[in-house]
This record gives sequence, C-alpha cells and structure tokens, in this order.
Amino acid sequence: MADILQDRFGRVHDYLRISVTDRCNLRCVYCMPEEGMEFEPEDKMLSFDEIYEVVRVLAGLGVRKLRITGGEPMVRKNLEQLIARLSAIPGIEDIALTTNGIYFAQRADKLRAAGLTRINISLDSLRADRFSLITRGGDIHRVMASIEAAYRVGLYPIKLNVVLMKGLNDDEIDDFLMMTMTRDVQVRFIEYMPIGHDDSNWKSKYVPLTTVMDRCVERGWTALPSGEVYGNGPSQNYRIDGALGSFGLIHPISDHFCETCNRLRLTADGNIKPCLYWSDEFNVRSRIGDDLALAELFLKALDVKPESHEMAKALLSEQQSHSPTLRRMSQIGG
Repeated sequence: MADILQDRFGRVHDYLRISVTDRCNLRCVYCMPEEGMEFEPEDKMLSFDEIYEVVRVLAGLGVRKLRITGGEPMVRKNLEQLIARLSAIPGIEDIALTTNGIYFAQRADKLRAAGLTRINISLDSLRADRFSLITRGGDIHRVMASIEAAYRVGLYPIKLNVVLMKGLNDDEIDDFLMMTMTRDVQVRFIEYMPIGHDDSNWKSKYVPLTTVMDRCVERGWTALPSGEVYGNGPSQNYRIDGALGSFGLIHPISDHFCETCNRLRLTADGNIKPCLYWSDEFNVRSRIGDDLALAELFLKALDVKPESHEMAKALLSEQQSHSPTLRRMSQIGG
C-alpha cells in the first residue's frame, strides 16, 4: 500500500474535504436554484461509521487535514460526535468547518471541545437586506453572532468567504477590506465559478479578483503578500499595511491554482471527486471494510485527476478536454 497519495503530476494529497449532507437551510444564488433541489434520502448519506472508516484508511496514506462541508454541515445531527471521532484518528492534525453561520453560535463550544480547529463562515454581504437577498432569507445577525462565538472559543484564523458577484456585492469590496483593518480576520474573496451551471448566466455575474487589488491602489492602501494565515486552501494572502487582519484571493477562473492542488473530495452520498469541476466520481461504499480496496480506489481516482479544471475556458466558451459536472455546489461540498 502506498504511503502517500500522489497523482501523475506529482501533487501530494494530504487534505480531504468531506460533505456530510447535501441539505441546506439557505438558497444562495450561486449555489442552489430558488425553488430548491431534490435532496438525497437520508439513508443514501454516508453514515458517521462509514466516514470514519474512509478517513482512517486515508490517514494511513498521508491525509492530515480535513474540512467538513455540505450543503450546510450544521444541519447534520450530532455533528460534534463525528468531529470527535475523526479528531481521535492517529495522523489527523487539523479539522476545519465551512458553514453559513446560521446555526454555529449555539454549538460553538461543543464543536470546539470535540476537536474542531478552524472555521470558514460564508458572508457575501455586510448589509442585512442584501445578505437576505443573496442567501434568499438568511439572517446576517445570526452570522455575526457566530463570528463572535468563533472568537470566543478560540478558533483561529477565522476566515470569511465572500463570493464576488457583479451588480450584487462588488460595491462592498472596500467595506470588507476595511473590516480587516480593525479585526483579526481573513476575508477571502472568491471568484464566481460555473459549478453545476449548464447555462451562461454565471458569466454575467463574474468579477475577476484583480478588482480587489485595484481597489487597494485606488484607496492608497499598500497590500503586501502575507504568509501568516494557516490553512489548506488555494488562497493568495495579503495584508494591508497596518491592518490587524488580512485578505485572500481565490481565483479559479482568472488565475487557477490547480498546480498546487492537494485536495480530494468525498460527497455526502459517498463519491470521491478528484476534481471539483469535472464529472469523474468513484463510489466508496462497496469498498468500505476492505482497507486495501478502499486505498486502491483513491489511487485510481488520483490517476484520472486532470492537470487543470479549465474553468477559464468555460468563461471564454472554448472547448474543454473533460466533461464538467452537472452537480450543484451543495451536492459536491465545495
């Protein structure tokens, strides 16, 4: 059995993103259609026992970092129990959570005690009415309470995910940058991605992240590269001179990060996705209980992982070398 998960391009994978549900209490415009979706039956979701077995095998192959995602992972019952079990697996060093923040505040202490080490909270607007519009009903005050709870229980660094969208929130770039001046937080600006979209509507909302750096120049702010923010992701990090916090740029379209990709994804219904954008998937369920067979399946998934996701070609309507996924982000676990 190999001792590392390395693909044919030499990328070593020590990071697994685990979706625990495809359900969500919000309907964010870039993630899910307004009418919602037909969710998988609960008995189709991987059980905590099955997730534990997958992670145990992968820890033996070199996986050290986990991220719990959804849908909205906080709608999965007894999530603290899963995190406690995963944190006890030898070799697992870091467990992060991506959440919309609606339910986190009241469970922050239990999650921290269970072994949660870091948190990302989605916050696509600082304006209550606009936040409700983008999320189709979300309460920004509950999200702000969750940010404060994360500070209180000592989850650092606290990262705030902002999907920039033309005409929706791109006029708030200054406000988010100002937030980093006075708070020890990392604001992560993310380009709108064509995940699960079979039309060109996303193109009309796409904003390249050069816009963020342009705003710094226009405001006279000096933004210097910052390597201080711990994490597993593809963010290019900066700190405005004199700021307590920092900001990150995640630009899969304008400047893709594939050459340093160290991530595999496990969907809530039990599929390995070697690449977020492409349709390739490998179901783990029949392999659970056979450590060697499970390890071989992950190695097989890595063997087909492409060098690049080619999302930039989608923006330009150019021919792509693989078939893009038709799954929505909430079904994959972005």
